[in-house]
Amino acid sequence: MWNLKGKKTVITGGTKGIGKATVLEFLSLGADVIFTARSEKDVKAFEGELQKENHAAFGVVSDVSENDGIEAIVSEVRKRWDTLDILVNNAGINIRKKALDYSEEEISKVIAINMTAPFELSRKLHPFLQKPGKATIVNVASVSGVLDTNTGSPYGMSKAGLVMQTKNLAAEWAKDGIRVNAMSPWFTQTPLTEGLLKIKERIEPVLKHTPLGRVAQAEEMANVIAFLAMDKSSYITGQNISVDGGIGITAI
Repeated sequence: MWNLKGKKTVITGGTKGIGKATVLEFLSLGADVIFTARSEKDVKAFEGELQKENHAAFGVVSDVSENDGIEAIVSEVRKRWDTLDILVNNAGINIRKKALDYSEEEISKVIAINMTAPFELSRKLHPFLQKPGKATIVNVASVSGVLDTNTGSPYGMSKAGLVMQTKNLAAEWAKDGIRVNAMSPWFTQTPLTEGLLKIKERIEPVLKHTPLGRVAQAEEMANVIAFLAMDKSSYITGQNISVDGGIGITAI
């Protein structure tokens, strides 16, 4: 059972960072994967790379903040499979500003991608997830949804909402055989954080107050996502697992 052999999986935001590491981890464990990204260039490049290795992976160009992007994913699932075992809602963005400096469009965009899109995609794929009798949704949230990490209010708001969405859907869809959990990363080496991690005055406090004394690697997040997707975690639902190097247990 320590595998995902034959599990039909959708992973959003799958060409970079945690998403890409998750695609690779799932494929190594035997899953069949549909991954998404907004960039057609990124999708085609990663798809070609994976197919050279004979992996069962297919890319979809999709902006999950738009209805057409959601429908493109649903259409691809319908075309290839009649059921779905795993949905990983990983696609996310951040715009780091002070609260008074955001435009309405920026606030809407962060919330749409980080919180609304997982809800809509989960709802649209519910008929496929219900069919196996034991499917799983894993939402990639953030420590910023629980703690103030000075990363911008809309991001924290959206990730906190995603955690609560996880709990609500876990309770509502348990009768449908669908488990729903969240995985909340702390600072992780990804393209999204690359610039920030180079700023000495930002990274030094992070390292100082993180008990393990380092930032995470994307593969460390992918490992936990894979566990939550496995049948081995079959009695876990409605939980938010913080993969945070211990930052959540410190007082200062």
